[in-house]
Amino acid sequence: MGRTRADVVVIGGGYTGMWTAWHLLAGGARVALLEAGVCGHGPSGRNGGFCESMWMAAPTLRQRFGDRPARELLEASSETVATIGAWCDEHGVDAWFDQSGYLCVSTAPAFDEVGARAAKAAAALGAPDRVVELSAGEVRARCASPVFRRGVLIPDFATLQPARLALGLRSRLVDGGALLFEGSRVRALRARDGGAVVETESGDVRAGSAVLAVGPAARGLRALRTRLSVASSHIVLTEPVPDVLAELGWTGGECITDGRTLIHYLRTTRDGRIAFGWGGGRLAYGGRVNGRVELDAEIVGEVRRHLLRMFPALASRRITHAWGGPIDVSPSHIPQIGTLPGAPVHFAFGYTGNGVGPSHLAGRTLASLALDRRDEWTRLPIVDCGPGALVPPEPLAWLGGSLVRSALVRREGVEEQGRRADPLTRAICAAPRAFGIHLAR
Repeated sequence: MGRTRADVVVIGGGYTGMWTAWHLLAGGARVALLEAGVCGHGPSGRNGGFCESMWMAAPTLRQRFGDRPARELLEASSETVATIGAWCDEHGVDAWFDQSGYLCVSTAPAFDEVGARAAKAAAALGAPDRVVELSAGEVRARCASPVFRRGVLIPDFATLQPARLALGLRSRLVDGGALLFEGSRVRALRARDGGAVVETESGDVRAGSAVLAVGPAARGLRALRTRLSVASSHIVLTEPVPDVLAELGWTGGECITDGRTLIHYLRTTRDGRIAFGWGGGRLAYGGRVNGRVELDAEIVGEVRRHLLRMFPALASRRITHAWGGPIDVSPSHIPQIGTLPGAPVHFAFGYTGNGVGPSHLAGRTLASLALDRRDEWTRLPIVDCGPGALVPPEPLAWLGGSLVRSALVRREGVEEQGRRADPLTRAICAAPRAFGIHLAR
């Protein structure tokens, strides 16, 4: 690397960093992108492939920002999903983009109100078609799991193959002239002479501004560590099961989550498999995003058991792959975009497992911030809005978060059996909200 100069240096080669670099290149900037590993190999390339708008968060956004700013943000999030699909078409990236919508369904009486607040908020904002309530019969007409009850449909969600999108974006950045430095772990970032200097073992980059796009690793940065916590999520992938999908009637391409706080998320693939994930993995301690956060055999076994509860017909079918990864959890359940005080260093993180679509929107915003532009992207209400609540220091965050996680696993398991959890479990589950922390959309 040696000594490199750029208009903007981007730290992190996931979706946020790469989309930021893409929009900077489109604005004529000279961009250096630094990635400790290989671009797209982290959570961006290994997630469930839900390319989502933010309409499930409509009630929270209305409460926090008011109707007009919330509607502007929600419409921008819808537009960005379509834009990702159009980008794939324009640039010849076959990321298996399929905009067939999303179902959020109840799997027990305790979850029957899932999505209802989002549907009411969409209607209050003058957009009732964005979140549509479905009866149990209408849900099962799309996917006839024996445990599915009522739910909602959000038509603008898409699915894609996340690694194919990440690698396609990486390739187009190289073709577009981005200075890409993989295997370049950052050792220091300093504000200097009105700009930023980023140091690695092999050299440094001097730029007019810097972008931190490091996702869950932001928990390890002193300036940001109180603004997020890190959880983990795991996915199992079945062998091709087109006969089971046909029996279920799940042939429309919809992606699905249930109504739990520690959600299950599931979708079909182009070759007739089911990818089934659970957001109930263990918490990371501080910024340590390796070990069981990456792959936890015990959690994988639990995920398979959950899969069979939802789809008993898969009992004799093989699981061919399983993997996990960290999630950057925002205390407000809203992504955070902003600028560090007194430095030309901009950041985005806190997608809370819902980042494939919003990371593109964040990339647009970060590009404008880095170029000191004030436009429709920098005026979005999530820019410089703060975390809403602060995450306590370690070991309190890990101890308290692990206690709440265990209570949620216990409560939601009992509720799926149609029973009510004990008072202590319910009290522990309710504790985060008392401190302003939102665990669900």
